[in-house]
Amino acid sequence: AACSVCKRLYRDPKILPCLHTFCSDCIGQLEPFSVSRGNGSCGEAVKTSRQSVTTTVLCPECDSEVDLPQQGPAGLSTDHLALDEVFLETLVTNGPLGCDLCGEGGAESRCEVCSVNLCEFCCQAHRPVEDLKARGRLGRPILCSLHPGQELRLFCHLCDLPVCLDCVATLHRDHHCCPTHDVIDHHGDRIRDLVSTRLRPRLEQMEEVLQKVETSQENLKVRVEATANEIRAFARGYASAVEAHCLSLLRRLEELQVQRRNVLHLQSVQLQQGLLDVRGSVAFAERLLSCGSDAEILSAKGVTLRRLASLAERGYNPCPAAVAPDDSSSICFLPREPAGEVEGYPVVGVINWRMLDVSRCTIEGEGLRRGSEGQPGRFSLVCRDSAGEQMARGGEQVLVSIVHKEKKNCAVETVVVDNADGTYSVSYKPEEPGPYSVWVCVKAQHVKVLRAAPKQRIQVDRCWTHLELTAPLSSLRGSPFPLNVKEFRHHGGTFHCCSFCSSGGAKEALCGCAGTMSGGFKGCGHGHKGHPGKPHWSCCGSTTEKSECLPLSVLAAVSPRGHLRTVEL
Repeated sequence: AACSVCKRLYRDPKILPCLHTFCSDCIGQLEPFSVSRGNGSCGEAVKTSRQSVTTTVLCPECDSEVDLPQQGPAGLSTDHLALDEVFLETLVTNGPLGCDLCGEGGAESRCEVCSVNLCEFCCQAHRPVEDLKARGRLGRPILCSLHPGQELRLFCHLCDLPVCLDCVATLHRDHHCCPTHDVIDHHGDRIRDLVSTRLRPRLEQMEEVLQKVETSQENLKVRVEATANEIRAFARGYASAVEAHCLSLLRRLEELQVQRRNVLHLQSVQLQQGLLDVRGSVAFAERLLSCGSDAEILSAKGVTLRRLASLAERGYNPCPAAVAPDDSSSICFLPREPAGEVEGYPVVGVINWRMLDVSRCTIEGEGLRRGSEGQPGRFSLVCRDSAGEQMARGGEQVLVSIVHKEKKNCAVETVVVDNADGTYSVSYKPEEPGPYSVWVCVKAQHVKVLRAAPKQRIQVDRCWTHLELTAPLSSLRGSPFPLNVKEFRHHGGTFHCCSFCSSGGAKEALCGCAGTMSGGFKGCGHGHKGHPGKPHWSCCGSTTEKSECLPLSVLAAVSPRGHLRTVEL
């Protein structure tokens, strides 16, 4: 019987539209959630300004938005059940209520017809008179708010309100009114029907769905915890694998350090010994030449020349880059390279210890031997280690320069693309024909190896036949490489379907293809013998529109019957 807002017994309890009960004063103290005004007519603007205001508050119990009537909390329905609870709790506190008939025993029941509270003895004596129908639970009478002292025992159908006798005699004189017990079944059945037929099944469904939702929440919680444990276990395993991989890399790095240190130590010892030999021999020879007499020089010349020649033939002229490689390029860590699996987990990060050997680098591509004026040329540089294996990474210092041999200040712009796999793509576009020199350097050292291409069969775009070309590269010994850029032969004819159509039927029109027509026509025609079957150039017969005109040597190889014999260029 306590209000959930003020935590005290209800005082004038009112029912909100959401069917939650609070004290009238507590409802009046709620902060308005929103206030809206209705639009009245112009003539009644002043009159209806107060009536059109609608105040919305939030229910403290369910947080629902509810609209208060225009009269405020006083316009809400009174919760008489809450007042009954307050009444019963007051009885428990202040003592039992006396019987209205005998005045001696404590009241336990109430007769709604007679509006009296009865003790147990009077209730037994009162039962035959009222046929048990008037017996109800002990409670307080529901009094009229307009006529205090009058109990609400009648119901006005027109106003849909419970009223007292004075209300019927005054305010509801012409209204149809009847006792409350005559209409309670009708209105109670409406409430009972909504509860039993519509809301009770929905309530059961909602409870079932809520149970499923709660079960899903529990399952979700369990699954999340299990997944979290799996993630933690995976993280621990992965961390262990990464740590093991780290230790393995460090051990491998230490091994490489020992190996390289031994190699460098051996090189150092050899160089020191060679330095002593050369220095001592040079000092002896210089002392012999500067201090010795003719006879002394001639007597010692044999052994001196043999020693000096032996030292010269050994070739103690090492390249600093080969003897003392740069540590940043010889040993480095590649964090993104796959490193296999460790303890079942894939790991990345490898130590690259392969050292670039410029003497093993190779160049591939026909673009290094020949090119065409105004046409792009390409070739590839492949960096290799001392074993001849392709390097797995890029980042080397590659310099490519193409200059004309005969014309000064005539250089070709080159573009070098690092493919990050040990290969470098080089492209250029010469604007003038003639001989060129191609300088290809890696780490300021010339590349000396050029991989020879095998004999190839290329298709000449004419009469569906082939020419075999060989590419001997024995003359290309190393950088700088010779590059021959030939003049681009432009087409001097017309790209047509046939000479008959392009010339408008002229018999004298010629075509470079092997097609012929009867009737005195010198050119080709659709469907006639030797026609390529597709558009082609009238000058050379090439069926590719954007191509170079075929040379006279190729055209001379075409027999009058249209067969292309095989020639070796």
